[in-house]
Amino acid sequence: MTRAVLSIGSNLGDRLANLAAVITALRSDGAVRVSPVFETDPWGPVPQDDYLNAILVADAPDRDASGWLSAGREAELAAGRVRDVRWGPRTLDVDVVQVHNADGTPVLSDDPELTLPHPRAHQRAFVLVPWLAVEPDAVLAGRGSTRSVRELVEALPDNERASVRRRDDLSLER
Repeated sequence: MTRAVLSIGSNLGDRLANLAAVITALRSDGAVRVSPVFETDPWGPVPQDDYLNAILVADAPDRDASGWLSAGREAELAAGRVRDVRWGPRTLDVDVVQVHNADGTPVLSDDPELTLPHPRAHQRAFVLVPWLAVEPDAVLAGRGSTRSVRELVEALPDNERASVRRRDDLSLER
């Protein structure tokens, strides 16, 4: 059994349906808890429309860290994701933020295909704010600098936190 925190986002096509498809796919393998939906300003240097973002906290009996990456990429492919512009618009983006083994120890990885924990998660309001909403006691396990997600959110600049807006009119719970 592993537990993963996945960040999902979409700013092309039916954004909410793209996010919902990931949840449907992962629920067939195990338990999934889902954050509220947030609308967020795009991150990075490429001009584009706003994203819908959410966090999934998922457990699966037979999935390791690379299995979570594969599941995310399969969902992206099913949504028509094309990887042609770094930080560009996308139908679906699934990032593995962190993974814990069955005994609760965090999986650490320096593999260029899957760095764990995600190397920039601590800087991204669109990851941290939804994560805090679904898991108020969450901790981002790091290499010697484990910090609560609440502390990381509080340390973000005001404009970063303001760029993440909760959309109570949208739901991924079905």
